[in-house]
Amino acid sequence: MKLLEDRIRSDGDVLPGNVLKINSFLNHQVDPKLMKKVGEEFSHLFKDSGITKVLTCEASGIAPGVMTAYELHVPLVFARKKKPATLNDAVYWADVYSYTKKVTNQICVEQKFLHKGERLLIIDDFLANGEAVKGMINIANQAETEVAGVGIVVAKTFQGGSEWLKNHGYRLEALAEIASLANNQVHFVGEK
Repeated sequence: MKLLEDRIRSDGDVLPGNVLKINSFLNHQVDPKLMKKVGEEFSHLFKDSGITKVLTCEASGIAPGVMTAYELHVPLVFARKKKPATLNDAVYWADVYSYTKKVTNQICVEQKFLHKGERLLIIDDFLANGEAVKGMINIANQAETEVAGVGIVVAKTFQGGSEWLKNHGYRLEALAEIASLANNQVHFVGEK
């Protein structure tokens, strides 16, 4: 998605440790017009997949997730990183290691929001090693739902998560695919 790649080039910062900071439009401040375009693109890509719900993880997955759910006319469910006191014990749990924060979080979804046989579209902001997506797949499996696809706003293809998903038979659609962050610059897949 050229619009997204252009924003990454103009507003993104490459940090040590293969970290791409895109706080100005997705991870801290959200550009709603860009997220609307992201939602439209994911909706177009998955329109014939029989999606019944979109699943994402708080917090940065919510903006692209809600716009995608809106365009697909389905509900959005997001996994929480901490169980609030108002949540009962009927939850699905998964451990997720955060590449950027270097911590393991337990994510959870209340069981009443995922039902056996539903077709889920997992949406997330970044894909590096794939830990967040693996956690959401774990939750989807616990709920006996089917993962119809995975939509990622920015995939760092050199870190293994993309390969893992494809090797495990999941349909992956990434709107911006980064081949490397060599020399503190973003290099997209297919660039010359």
